[in-house]
Amino acid sequence: MPLAVTHVLLTIIIVDLYRDYVTKHKKYFTLYTVFIAGFAGLLPDIDLPFNLFLNFFGLNVLHGTITHTPLFGLIFLIPAFIFLYFKKHKIAMLFFVTCFGVLFHIFLDYLLGGGLYEGIMFFYPLSNAAFKIHLLSKLNIPNMPAAIDAIILLIWLWHEEIKHKISDFI
Repeated sequence: MPLAVTHVLLTIIIVDLYRDYVTKHKKYFTLYTVFIAGFAGLLPDIDLPFNLFLNFFGLNVLHGTITHTPLFGLIFLIPAFIFLYFKKHKIAMLFFVTCFGVLFHIFLDYLLGGGLYEGIMFFYPLSNAAFKIHLLSKLNIPNMPAAIDAIILLIWLWHEEIKHKISDFI
């Protein structure tokens, strides 16, 4: 199962690569937008602290249910298109990257493991059928998620040094 750092780092990296190499609208696609994308990469796991709060009242929410469905991610497209319609491009972009971050989290859980043990319910609420690949559980290598985080971070720091010369800021 991917660790929280994996969800944040990979979302930030993909969105920042898009910002650096693809988009022409850096005015709407700021570093703050990249930060929000990283935060959104962790957003589906909001059910964990929410569940702690609900436990005080004797209620329970199963981790990996509603917040780990595409429906949860796609909800952020509604305000994104509303703000885009009213020419509020910076705010619209925040909702677009939030949608991306949530959907990317779900994809990582599907691919690497996470969410429900049975998998991700892609068609919820129409169907409770769950799908998974869960590559990390099949490899069964101890500390693999932590090693993946370290490798991702080192590769990203190398990229940032080459592209943005981050050693100049030390």
